[in-house]
Amino acid sequence: MKLRASSERKCSTEACKLEEKGTDIMQTSAGHAHQTGNGNGLPCLSLPANRSPADGSSTSGDVAINIHSANSGSGTRSNPRHSRPTIRIQSRHGHTHSHTSDAGGHNDPNNTDTREHGNSISEVLQVYQWLDKSFPYILIFSAKLIVQHLTGITVGIGLLTTFLYANKSIVNQVFLRDKYSKLQCIWLLVFLFGCSVLLYYSFSSQALYYSLIFLNPALGPLQFWDALWIVGITEFVVKFFFMGLKCLVLLVPSVMMSHTCKGFWYMCIEEVSQYYCTLVSTPVWFRYLVDYGAQTSGAEWHFGVLLALLYLIIKLFVVFGQWRTSADILRLFFTQPNYGVAATKRQCTEVEDICAICQAEFTKPTVLICQHIFCEECISLWFNREKTCPLCRTVISSHNHKWKDGATSLQLRLF
Repeated sequence: MKLRASSERKCSTEACKLEEKGTDIMQTSAGHAHQTGNGNGLPCLSLPANRSPADGSSTSGDVAINIHSANSGSGTRSNPRHSRPTIRIQSRHGHTHSHTSDAGGHNDPNNTDTREHGNSISEVLQVYQWLDKSFPYILIFSAKLIVQHLTGITVGIGLLTTFLYANKSIVNQVFLRDKYSKLQCIWLLVFLFGCSVLLYYSFSSQALYYSLIFLNPALGPLQFWDALWIVGITEFVVKFFFMGLKCLVLLVPSVMMSHTCKGFWYMCIEEVSQYYCTLVSTPVWFRYLVDYGAQTSGAEWHFGVLLALLYLIIKLFVVFGQWRTSADILRLFFTQPNYGVAATKRQCTEVEDICAICQAEFTKPTVLICQHIFCEECISLWFNREKTCPLCRTVISSHNHKWKDGATSLQLRLF
């Protein structure tokens, strides 16, 4: 019994030692799996891992799992929608595996376009809000500006409506040809002349009519609005004068001047009008630029003179460039080329004596180089806008026939 008890005590002692040894081994192994902070307030979990390579050798290593956020170092709480936690697995062998969850889809091009579209909408909304808040102030200052320049605005509207009315009336009368109204033409002459005289009489103290002959009106040192006022008034009066000349040409009987010849006169008058308007504004703006800084001396005055010289140089280029077009118009006016020759009775009979444009019997039939026959007046009106035959589209004329319908250009050559 003693031997058995001693043997059992020995066995139990060895078992206890083995148990303690196993506990130490487990504690040692557990020491490799611990949590460390990554400096961002999130834990870093390390686990032991055994990996068996392909050659059968056994290697052990630690696997570290770092859980952190992209915005963790900012010190502020970010929106959960934009936070993207990152899980990184790192072993002792230097292999790093990372996974970033992209719940917000920031790498998606569609989302990028959506954000840009949203930014543009927000900018438009900001501008709208600014206008909404500033509208009362804009209204107040606009009312003050309108009251200060009420006379100029009223005169400008009156001149524009007068021009539009006279221009449309002249074009209609030219289109009617022999059926035009002489009374209407005389009324237009009186109306345009009366508007010009009334305008200059109302502002007689300023002597605005001096600018028509390239002289300076009776105004002191010119400001920008003064120069613009003088040029604008002169521009409309010049247009009224040349529109009156077109009415005089329209009143000439057709026996003395054909409608085709009148078309060349309209074209020539309009070209001369535009050329004159280009030149008549030059002295006014030159004086304004030279007067810039006239009350002082030194660099400001020299700067004004430099600007005036630069304006003259640019004006010369414009004038010489326009002279080429004017020379072509004058050449057409003096030559007045024909589009064809008179057609014979046989040629008219072959097409049943019917004009393809007016669908009536021929009046002074003219045969083109493409052998198509039209009335002289009909084909002349056609070539006021076109350069090809109405039937076969053969190019008949390469000349510029603009303004042959009696129209006047609305373009204001203010500078």
